[in-house]
Amino acid sequence: MADNEWTGPQPAMILVRPQMGENIGAAARAMWNFGLDRMRVVAPRDGWPNERAVAMASGAGRLLDQAGLFDSTTGAIADCNYVFATTARHRGLTKPIMTPERAMQYTRGLLEQGQKVGILFGPERAGLENDDVARANAIISVPVNPAFSSLNLGQSVLLVAYEWRRQVEQVVPEVMEMVKTEFAEGLEIEKLGDHFEERLQAAGFFFPEAKADRMKLALRNMWARLPLTRADVQTLHGMLRQLVRWKERGE
Repeated sequence: MADNEWTGPQPAMILVRPQMGENIGAAARAMWNFGLDRMRVVAPRDGWPNERAVAMASGAGRLLDQAGLFDSTTGAIADCNYVFATTARHRGLTKPIMTPERAMQYTRGLLEQGQKVGILFGPERAGLENDDVARANAIISVPVNPAFSSLNLGQSVLLVAYEWRRQVEQVVPEVMEMVKTEFAEGLEIEKLGDHFEERLQAAGFFFPEAKADRMKLALRNMWARLPLTRADVQTLHGMLRQLVRWKERGE
């Protein structure tokens, strides 16, 4: 049985002889989390369709409805120009071995050239057989703990799908969530520093006098290091003003 016509620039995730329906469902969820929807299933142990897979897939159930079902690995990769095999074990086969990140970089380049790419994932108990791996062009190997290298099927799919998403989506490494404010401008930080110096001077903080300039410089440096928002600056000004009011009331 052939799967849906290849319609999008993305790799096909091919589950070879998966054993548990729950893991197939988990793989579907992992795929859809990162925008992948081309699933192929080779000779699932418990038959197809699988109710447990559907239950585990939750909102990603349509991937299972549209998944291609195949009797053999050969059939599942018949239309692919390039195939990766995921495995943590050395197989004694001469092939390129790539990390998931590098493999997805390579995949993107192939797809942009109009090529079709398939990624093989083995059954839960022992992974892909050498006969499967031999049919692949390259191997994807995750740098896991060598003393415990076994990955769940859903986890393996998740790792590769995440790296795929990184290649096609511009992901900013770090952002600041701004809630009804924005970062303070230099002049606002300068005025805050002036306000602090004024209040600290009145409180006798800059002592001894010979060290005053160095202490003030340290404070200015501290303000410059802090990513203060306008709301932060207003709050600090308010705190200083309230301390003065409290002192003047003699409380």
